[in-house]
Amino acid sequence: MNRKWMGTIAVGAMLSACATTPDDPNRHAKESAAAGAALGALAGAVIGYQGDHSGGALRGALIGAAAGGAIGAGVGHYMDKQQAEFEQRLARERAQHQVEIERLKNENLKITMSNEVSFAVDSAEINPAFYDTLDKVADILKRYSRTTIEITGHTDSTGSAAYNQRLSERRAEAVKAYLMRRGVAGTRIHTFGAGETQPRASNATAAGRQLNRRVEMLIIPDKDIQ
Repeated sequence: MNRKWMGTIAVGAMLSACATTPDDPNRHAKESAAAGAALGALAGAVIGYQGDHSGGALRGALIGAAAGGAIGAGVGHYMDKQQAEFEQRLARERAQHQVEIERLKNENLKITMSNEVSFAVDSAEINPAFYDTLDKVADILKRYSRTTIEITGHTDSTGSAAYNQRLSERRAEAVKAYLMRRGVAGTRIHTFGAGETQPRASNATAAGRQLNRRVEMLIIPDKDIQ
């Protein structure tokens, strides 16, 4: 079996699993299954070909596609369910533009929390009014424990870069501490401060500065979920 045929197997596995529509509620899971199947098929074909130049590549591709597809679908389905719960539980906050929920292409979830509601000006103390929102987040994170959480603080450009850097770090650490008090394992959480270095909008306007003041939570699934 030549390399061209092995590549055809991988592409075929990917295309067969990619029959989704934009509004398909299981689109992410199916796309993950497709990617996993393609990679599994290619890896299985290479291994099979190396061990057996006759039918080994085909057998290896089929086995690899099945295993890779199962893992890819598992990750996608796991994150589909988690995203749906976040969207349902945080519907009020989303409607009031306090929280944004975004699904990234690599199956990660990104939750963006506005500093206008989560922290007072020039402070790393979480507003008590935001406790209920973080309680909802913590509850879901505890039940979907097969993820790593990266929390990054961001500021606008008002003040010195050094001060903004430390403020962004303190705010990320404050969110981590709160989630830990609500039962999320600290070993799952990593904090970072971006300061003023990653603006979403121009700092020349009040509206832009407001967008730039935020805390982002990246939820990263384990790669072996089935």
